[in-house]
Amino acid sequence: MLTVDFGRLAVSPGLRLLDLGCGGGRHAFEAVRRGASVVALDRIAGDCKDTAAAMAEMADVTGRGWAANGDGLALPFADATFDRVIAAEVLEHVEDDRAAIAELVRVLRPGGRLAATVPRWFPERVCWALADDYHAPAVEGGHVRIYRRRQLEARLRGAGLRVLGHHHYAHALHSPYWWLKCAVGVNDDGHPWVQRYHGFLVRDIFSPRPSVRRLERALNPVAGKSLVVYACR
Repeated sequence: MLTVDFGRLAVSPGLRLLDLGCGGGRHAFEAVRRGASVVALDRIAGDCKDTAAAMAEMADVTGRGWAANGDGLALPFADATFDRVIAAEVLEHVEDDRAAIAELVRVLRPGGRLAATVPRWFPERVCWALADDYHAPAVEGGHVRIYRRRQLEARLRGAGLRVLGHHHYAHALHSPYWWLKCAVGVNDDGHPWVQRYHGFLVRDIFSPRPSVRRLERALNPVAGKSLVVYACR
């Protein structure tokens, strides 16, 4: 399930790409599949280990991939190391997001492109209203702010980037899932309603049906969960 549009990010064979906050590696895998040389970085060591193992098992890749543990506020790379940078659902967790963006710009080569994704304002605002334990300071590592598009774009421009465009039409069917989790208890994965909805989402990811895809496209303008902004150094 990709949030970033790899066509708009212009990922092509041979490019060097950093996936900051890689999590399970969804964007890293796609970049490797497209022939890029990828570093997947995350603060959570377990995610890095799982991502590294999964990339090693990918038999049909044309690029190369590594996973590493690291801090987005002090990236272990030289200036201008990467041609492309992805920061997917990361900045909303970082108190000093300006410092994190400055680090991403530092390791991005002149002319390189960046894609930053954050939760969209409306779906995120509903989550905050429904559950205190969804966001900081009630939960360690939770979301610390809700972005509006203009705010995120201003942060990127302030770091010296040129904003190329945006889209916020992604994953509308995932918004009700998080609203439901917040309503019944963020950590209550065993709730029958949560389990049934999660099963529906998993089936849609692995066996997408045209009718469900049409429904999500229709709902995306209103309930799309993620905002994506593209920028160039």
